[in-house]
Amino acid sequence: MEVKVYNQEGAEVGKISLNDNIFGIKPNRDVVHQYIVNYLANQRQGTSSAKGRAEVSGGGAKPWRQKGTGRARAGTIRSPLWRGGGIIFGPQPRSYYKTFPKKMKRLAMLSVLSDKAQNEKLIIIDNLNIPEIKTKKVFTILDKLGISSKKCLILDEGMNKNLVLSVRNIPHVEYSRAPLANAYDIVNADTLIVTKAGLEKVEEVFAP
Repeated sequence: MEVKVYNQEGAEVGKISLNDNIFGIKPNRDVVHQYIVNYLANQRQGTSSAKGRAEVSGGGAKPWRQKGTGRARAGTIRSPLWRGGGIIFGPQPRSYYKTFPKKMKRLAMLSVLSDKAQNEKLIIIDNLNIPEIKTKKVFTILDKLGISSKKCLILDEGMNKNLVLSVRNIPHVEYSRAPLANAYDIVNADTLIVTKAGLEKVEEVFAP
């Protein structure tokens, strides 16, 4: 599969062949769905907590005697039936972490990359070397590529500090190092922008 290569001015500067083993497979939507469910579960902190009747303060003395008052029996003011009492079956700290097979994770990644390429939602750009931290510069590049209003994920080879700091104020644009990208971020983006150096790294990491 061949795709066009653009420069920062939005002009076509050539073409490049994509690895069919990475960008040309039939996407497995079931595996992608399982990966996303697992990924989102692993992002949960699991720190929500509520106190039961044994944990709330007070309630050491019996509110009133057992018989003769005409009221219902009560042994503690911290009963879940009372205002300020414990919570019945309240949430407790827990881990939502689940493992996911490496082969399925890799298949999910290849599936989303192939989906972007086959649906023309993949843009290859020769480089994104920005001499200074400038959000307006990144927005201008996106505007010239015709995707300034779309959710974008930018993949580059290494840690492009100026680019990272330039995109952080654009709500719909995310940046990631190519080897560390995950299928969820790619699915969540309308358009995937990959530099030529980033593409080489993707093919190096994910090629069979």
